[in-house]
Amino acid sequence: MKLKPLLLLVACVAAANVGTAATRDEQTKACKHDAIKFCAIHIPNKEKIEACMKQHYDKLSPKCQAMFDPPDNDSDSQSSS
Repeated sequence: MKLKPLLLLVACVAAANVGTAATRDEQTKACKHDAIKFCAIHIPNKEKIEACMKQHYDKLSPKCQAMFDPPDNDSDSQSSS
C-alpha cells in the first residue's frame, strides 16, 4: 500500500513550511487529511504539494493552517488589480 510513503511526504511538506515549532507528528496529524483532500493529485512532487497547500490555505483545517505562515494578501490584491 502506498499510504505510508504518502504520510511521510505530507510530514516532510508540513515540516518545510512550519509557521510554529511543532513536531513532525503534530504536523502530520494536523495536515494529513487536508493534504490528501486538496493535493493528492500532486503526490509525490513535494514542491507542488507545498504550493497546493498554500493555495488552499483558507480551506485548510485550523490545526493545519497553524502549521503554515498565513499568505500575504497584499500581493494577491495587487495582482488582481
